Amino acid sequence: MPDTSDPPAKKIIRYEKDPKTRIATITFDRPGYLNAPTIAARLRYADLLHRANVDDDVKVLVIRGSGDDLGSGADLAESMRAQRSADPAARLGEYRIAADEVSAPPQGSFRRGATLGQWYANPNSGIRGLQDFKKISILEAKGYCYGWHFYQAADADLVISSDDALFGHPSFRYYGWGPRMWWWAQTMGIRKFQEMVFTGRAFTAAEMYECNFLNSVVPRARLEGEVDKYALACARNRPADTVFMQKVFFEIMKQFQGEYLGSMLSGVFESMGGAVRADGEGDFTLDDALERGLGDAVRDNDTRFPPEWRLSKKGRTKKDSKAKRKQ
Repeated sequence: MPDTSDPPAKKIIRYEKDPKTRIATITFDRPGYLNAPTIAARLRYADLLHRANVDDDVKVLVIRGSGDDLGSGADLAESMRAQRSADPAARLGEYRIAADEVSAPPQGSFRRGATLGQWYANPNSGIRGLQDFKKISILEAKGYCYGWHFYQAADADLVISSDDALFGHPSFRYYGWGPRMWWWAQTMGIRKFQEMVFTGRAFTAAEMYECNFLNSVVPRARLEGEVDKYALACARNRPADTVFMQKVFFEIMKQFQGEYLGSMLSGVFESMGGAVRADGEGDFTLDDALERGLGDAVRDNDTRFPPEWRLSKKGRTKKDSKAKRKQ
């Protein structure tokens, strides 16, 4: 469960709507943690999607982040603490279950990890809720769009990005899996997505636009205006009933392409992560990263890769800084 020092979920995931335009906005607001949502915040996000889906005052949903970034992923350290905790309340809170209601799967069982992996295929977990959303969703990407935030980018209907955005998942460097892998392959194209997985590198906005992952790329100063333009056009186009019908059509198409199957399958492989053995002493693993501190460990591991393939924005600029000094 979240630390007592964590801000309330309502402060991390802010929500507002304008009944006149029928545009609602979800803002990830934890910039000191690169907008990483806590478990409680992810569950609030899922609830907000469900309510906006029913709300007749909402036709278009804009999703954005405060500060410099959309976000660098969920609070993985908190999630791992909860799953490894001896306190049943910490583990079961992720699943919206009180400790006195059920017995959690025991440590060492396949079900313990698989329950979490399969939960991430459920829209109530705050992972893939946009797939079931029957209104129009527009995601505003900037800075880091990593991990959990990258899931939202794959699942949104439209993605508008600043030209400085970076896309990817640190898990490809420290673990090898992500719950939305099947759908990333569908949206990016399998050849380019395989490059992201096998190298672990982040892709720039320009590269993601070439993959047809993004609808528009603009300078940071123009980003909000570009998103507003798309949101107003969508809100003024066809009636909400037509939008619902359109979304059902696209959902059926996605299920024919295996979207939900992919979530279930990647959950199975994530659950088997404990069976993976390191090739050598220098291998970078999730357990090592969590022991050292995930952020610091990922940055340290970055130095093993070419600057332009690093996940850290600062790490990617080091080559440019050296070149300028030589000049």
